[in-house]
Amino acid sequence: MAEVKEKRGAAGLLPGLGACVVIGAAAWCMAKYIPVAGKLIGGPVFAILLGMILAFVKRPGCFQAGITFSGKKILQYSIIFLGFGMDIMTVLKTGGQSLAVMLCTIAASLLTAYLVGRALKVDGNTSILIGVGTSICGGSAIAATAPVIDADDKEVAYSISTIFLFNILAVFIFPALGRIFGMSDTGFGVWAGTAINDTSSVVAAGFSFSDAAGEMATIVKLTRTLMIIPITLILALWRTRKVEKTDEAQGINYSLAKIFPWFVLGFLATAIFNSVGILPPAASNFLNEFGKFGIMVAMAGIGLNTNVKSLFKNGMRPIALGLCCWFAVAVVSLLVQRFVGLV
Repeated sequence: MAEVKEKRGAAGLLPGLGACVVIGAAAWCMAKYIPVAGKLIGGPVFAILLGMILAFVKRPGCFQAGITFSGKKILQYSIIFLGFGMDIMTVLKTGGQSLAVMLCTIAASLLTAYLVGRALKVDGNTSILIGVGTSICGGSAIAATAPVIDADDKEVAYSISTIFLFNILAVFIFPALGRIFGMSDTGFGVWAGTAINDTSSVVAAGFSFSDAAGEMATIVKLTRTLMIIPITLILALWRTRKVEKTDEAQGINYSLAKIFPWFVLGFLATAIFNSVGILPPAASNFLNEFGKFGIMVAMAGIGLNTNVKSLFKNGMRPIALGLCCWFAVAVVSLLVQRFVGLV
């Protein structure tokens, strides 16, 4: 019975997954064979834009499972494959170089969320979730933080929709601003990796700028994603003290295994494997390109899952708070980069 159920589950992914692959292939061709548009926008942006347009078309429910799988799991698997194009020493060096930028942007986002949230009278949990989501990794950080601070479904929904709105905007705005500012691949990669909150949007914006910027942005972003662990631990300790004072110490459901971004370890493993030199360059290049195509498939899934109308239904105060946090992170990232000489 279990085997039959598993097969049915896998078969249930095919319609939506197939649609995302088709959209991803179309985006790949558009980026490759439309030179001007491809250079200015990039395959990942084409993919998410096509997905968002097609999201307005009514589709059968059988597509949903595969679309959701593409936007989440395919993204993580693709990032693992990107490791075949990396050198582990470069990964460690880049992560270390961007650490100061990451710490400053996290502090800027959390401080902005606290101060502006109070000024706008956004409730405390929503402010924390938007601040953490902006500073670390979007929806994943919100999902990890919500049980720690005992946030309810409404607060989580407000936060995720706010963060997602700026994820979508970042994919279009950041590459254009990077070119206007005349940024280098390294400078843009660090900026995207530290100032855009969700992994999918970081990868899309980075590779839309250039392959080198995309690789840099991915490394920085994956290093930044690990900040989920210390932030949630600190919030767990804060929440524990808070509930202990009100005799509700049983209210926390915290699991390190659930919040740990395991795909980061997969990325490091493939980068190490590639650095050892076991695979011939042609094989490494093929696997790396396969990962880049997978990114476009994932972007298609995210685009198809985007409901533009729903992003504005939760009121303007959370959106205003998200905008302030986003602006603070983007500006602080550029200032710190300039200070430490990365730009």
